[in-house]
Amino acid sequence: MIIEFAKNNEEQRRTTRRCSIKTRKRIVIMGAGGRDFHVFNTSYRDDENIEVVAFSAAQIPHIDQREYPPVMAGRLYPSGIPIVPEGDLERVVREAGVDQVIFAYSDVPYGYVDEQQERVAAWGAEFHTFDPEAGLLESSKPCIAICAVRTGCGKSPLARFVAAQLRDAGLRPGVIRHPMPYGNLRDQVVQRFETVQDLSDHNCTIEEMEEYEPHVLEGNVVFAGADYARILAAAERESDVILWDGGNNDTPFIRPDLLITVLDPLRAGDELDYFPSRWNLDEADVLVIGKIDQARPDQLAVLKTNIAARNPDAVVIEASLAIEVDDPARIAGRRVLVIEDGPTITHGGRDYGAGFLAAQRCGAAEIIDPRPHAVGQIAAAFAAYPHIGPVLPALGYADSQLADLQATIERADCEVILVATPIDLGRVIELAAPEVRVSYRFEERGTPCLGRVILEAVAAAQA
Repeated sequence: MIIEFAKNNEEQRRTTRRCSIKTRKRIVIMGAGGRDFHVFNTSYRDDENIEVVAFSAAQIPHIDQREYPPVMAGRLYPSGIPIVPEGDLERVVREAGVDQVIFAYSDVPYGYVDEQQERVAAWGAEFHTFDPEAGLLESSKPCIAICAVRTGCGKSPLARFVAAQLRDAGLRPGVIRHPMPYGNLRDQVVQRFETVQDLSDHNCTIEEMEEYEPHVLEGNVVFAGADYARILAAAERESDVILWDGGNNDTPFIRPDLLITVLDPLRAGDELDYFPSRWNLDEADVLVIGKIDQARPDQLAVLKTNIAARNPDAVVIEASLAIEVDDPARIAGRRVLVIEDGPTITHGGRDYGAGFLAAQRCGAAEIIDPRPHAVGQIAAAFAAYPHIGPVLPALGYADSQLADLQATIERADCEVILVATPIDLGRVIELAAPEVRVSYRFEERGTPCLGRVILEAVAAAQA
């Protein structure tokens, strides 16, 4: 990999040397297979004064040691751009004479960002975080953006609620999902999902299906991929309103006419402590305090204090995530294995989710701890995220990880599997026990009415 990296780097320099007599500033973009590509596409791809020598990859397994392909990298990068593990960042910075490192991923403590800045400075390079404003694409259609301050706040149920409000008003929402390009990037420039079969045709991971499938089942067309200017153009051709369905706590890629940010009272204070949550908090037109039914008064007080200090003019809406179980009677008195949404439990920092709560409420005789039974990459995930409680995160970024997930389930020896992911997991892997599914539904509490706020914003944007 070191030899290949050097070879590609030299070919890039020979091809682009004639573009400018000025020495090109060399940059590495730190990412996780999404925001980093968007930063490159919108700020650096055609800049003849900049040479992006590599992307570094973190957070998501199985996405390093790839390349950003020439078809997407553009004319200045005929050999593409290497994607290297973040652990190789120091070597790349030193070997390639990197001038600047751009931090371009989300849902990490600000203290972690400070640590990266200190490391990069010690290697002799500048360090900057990405600029949310620089990456905002302009849409010809009204745009509503759903963002959050942490992974697992409840963006997805809210996005489906907003899409339903738009459909009920006779509007066609085009859902543009935050990037999840975990496969072959050449095939993921622009993706369109209208049916469940489309998920299979695009070889979606569990994590992708968790985001796309619920929208598709409700009649929404979902657009995603890696080149968001082209994705936006595709969505605009068949939609009346663009609905940005954000990922993690990242900022939107499209300039919104209405920005809705979800806050999680169960992690009150994280809206100030995690990057880039403060932008979503400060810029929001609407702040949704979710999980209101699970929160303590002191947690709500922290949120409201922070809202008053940073964004007192935002519309504040309180809401709950109603937990629905398709067959509660099958849980009562049984030994239950709980499978939760993967990202929420891993880098989202939650020790458990709705599945665990449902098992308790439905009278499970025992909630089986999967950690002693974990194998392979699932065991590695528990080691990497020691905060996880007695639940199993649904991880499936690759076939090998799916195999380890299935083996872990089989070793747990349960009577019922309570699946709290948004997809039918039994369609993806063979389950060793009967499946009971848990889902979430967004429910606003009191006033103001979010539906009215949404339609007023759309009407104002169309005027």
